[in-house]
Amino acid sequence: MPLLKCGKFTLSLERPLVMGIVNVTPDSFADGGLFMTPAAALGQAARLIDEGADLLDIGGESTRPGASPVEIGEELDRIMPVLEGLRDSPVPVSVDTSKPEVMRQAISGGASMINDVSAFEAGGAMEAVAGSDVALCLMHKRGDPRTMQQDPHYRDVVAEVMEYLASRRDAVRAAGVAAERMVVDPGFGFGKNWAHNMTLLRNLDRLTMLHVPIMVGLSRKSMLGKITGREPRDRVYASVAAALLAAERGAAILRVHDVAATKDGLAVFWAMHQGSHE
Repeated sequence: MPLLKCGKFTLSLERPLVMGIVNVTPDSFADGGLFMTPAAALGQAARLIDEGADLLDIGGESTRPGASPVEIGEELDRIMPVLEGLRDSPVPVSVDTSKPEVMRQAISGGASMINDVSAFEAGGAMEAVAGSDVALCLMHKRGDPRTMQQDPHYRDVVAEVMEYLASRRDAVRAAGVAAERMVVDPGFGFGKNWAHNMTLLRNLDRLTMLHVPIMVGLSRKSMLGKITGREPRDRVYASVAAALLAAERGAAILRVHDVAATKDGLAVFWAMHQGSHE
């Protein structure tokens, strides 16, 4: 049975897991400003756990297209009170950051996973995490949030994403990180246009050849808005459909805003595949 080691937690990947998103930011595309105070963020975290989240992901810096970077101190001020409030969480808590100093303090503060859109390429990032026991998510992106959607080009988006993730997987392994601590994310919407995103989703099963669990973040994204014509907060149904398509193609973790809806969809998905409601 495949397992993921996340600090003190060991998660079974026999079934797709759901990671609930808590953005402590003023400018995230789907929920910016809703959970800026620690009390609001902790309330949302509790709701997502009650809805069945298997993991939580706390973010203090928006990585949406066009977003500006946040200073280290401000990012820490946003996430550390939330992390402190979740020290006794019954599920692993991930911190979404690319800054080595934030990684170090998050790990000291009880984070069980570091989710890095830059795949630990920043100077000092690997050193910040390698000696810990936290899980690592390595994501593919091209460019940075300010420029990544300005006419991205690929010869073969699936092959190029796989090549990059394989290289980062190998670099992390070489730094001494055990295979059961790693997850990869193809980075939907990060330096990819609508056609690139759809090609990745159609061919997501090819990424299983990397022999690393796949995490997918499709929730409420603009590619779904392009299909449905709906604003981010009205993309729940499209997000669940996309999550199930990703699960069908091998995704092990689904990073979502709408936990309850996704869990219900997965329950039907799992019953269909197992032939049972047990």
